[in-house]
Order: sequence, then C-alpha cells, then structure tokens
Amino acid sequence: MTATRSTTVRLGLPGWVFLPAAIGALFILTPLLAILLRIDWPNFVPLVTSDASRTALALSLRTAAASTALCVVIGIPMALVLARTDFPGLSILRALVLLPLVLPPVVGGIALLYTFGRLGLVGEYLEGWGLSIAFSTTAVVLAQTFVSLPFLVLSLEGALRSSGHTYERVAATLGARPTTVLRRVTLPLVLPGLVSGAVLAFARALGEFGATLTFAGSLQGVTRTLPLEIYLQREADADAAVALSLLLIVVAALVVLAARGRRTDSVL
Repeated sequence: MTATRSTTVRLGLPGWVFLPAAIGALFILTPLLAILLRIDWPNFVPLVTSDASRTALALSLRTAAASTALCVVIGIPMALVLARTDFPGLSILRALVLLPLVLPPVVGGIALLYTFGRLGLVGEYLEGWGLSIAFSTTAVVLAQTFVSLPFLVLSLEGALRSSGHTYERVAATLGARPTTVLRRVTLPLVLPGLVSGAVLAFARALGEFGATLTFAGSLQGVTRTLPLEIYLQREADADAAVALSLLLIVVAALVVLAARGRRTDSVL
C-alpha cells in the first residue's frame, strides 16, 4: 500500500515586494498629508465658499459632466472599432487615439486652438456661420474631452477584449441583429468597464488645466475652472489655493468611491 503524501501549496508574495509598495504608497500619501497640515482650518469654510470658489467648482462639475457624456457618446463606438474589428493600420489608429495620454496638455490646447480658433482649420468656417468656440465654455468642454477620451476608450476596449465573443455569437446565431446584440448583450457585459472608463474620464476632466488655459483662457464664470482658480489663488492667497486643492481632491475621491461602489453592486 503506497502512502500518499499531501502537500500544502501556500500562495503569497515575496517579502521584498512590500518595501517598494510601501515606498510607493508613501510617495502618494505624503503630499496629501502635507496639504492637510498646511491648511488654515479655522478659515477653511470661508476660503472654499467664496463667490469665486463656488463659481469655479460649479463650472468644473458642469463641464466635466458634459465632457464625460461626450466621451461616452463617441468613445463607445471608438472602443468597439478598436476591439471588434481588424484592418490594416488598426495599431496606428489605436496609437493616435491614445496619443493625448502622453501629450503635454498645453500641446493639446495649442492643437485645439489651431483647429477651432478664429483662424483655425475648422474654426475659420465656424466663424463664418457665427459660431465662436475658442475662449468659451464650449472650449472648456472640448479641451477636457480631448484629454480624457483616451481613458474611457482604453478602459472599455480592455473590457471588450476580456469579455470575448461567445455570447455575441450565440445571440447572432439566434437571429439577433447587430444593433440588438450590441444593446442587449455587448454593452451589459462590459458595463463595469464602461463605468470605470467614465469615472476616469470625469476625474481627468475635473483636474484638467493646461489644455483649458491654452484653448479656453481664464474668464471668471465662463472658462475659469477650479484648477485655474487654484493656480490664480496660489499667487494671491496661498491659504485659499491649499484649501481649494483639498476641496478638489475630496470631490474627485468621492466620485471615484461612489462609482466603485456602484460597480461592485453591479457585479454582485
């Protein structure tokens, strides 16, 4: 009779991994702690509730929501094309779509200015129709969309590739039209990835600075978003700049946490 020796397989991480992980966490958390220690807490509420601050925050939330909606409308088809089709030059197209991720935002702002500005490639014709985009709230939305769109496309494309084609093929075999398959099968399958991408796009839009300043300027109540207000307050009132920075961090964190909670609920 042969005795079978049982072996217990223990899975875990090498101990050395925790050291660089802790260093990375400290690298992120220490600047946040520095902001908390620098804030003038007795005057915090008056600093973040001034007219200029409330106007800038409201404008940031409105434009970030509008740009996120625009990202969803055009980003879903873009991700579908990248994930579900195959044609010559697809890799080049993907690289171009993701290019804003690595471009300095100010370069994106200049590109938008020479596209939609008064003498721009498209703006020249729009001006002839009485449409002026540069240095307007619309310009803020376009600038935020330009820099945040790749986040949604990248997240959704990954979700589409991970989901595979099995359920779509079954639905098509049963006679469902492509639009029905997309609406009833594909999009519900990748909804968590779409939510994640939309949250990333919103957070990126909320914190956009360089492209907005270059393409839209800094007009109070029109184009001066919260990041621009923080930059201006940094020169005039450092305490207000720090307080508004914390406000922006809190708003972005709440958005991410709320979306993560909804994503967990949808998975369950």
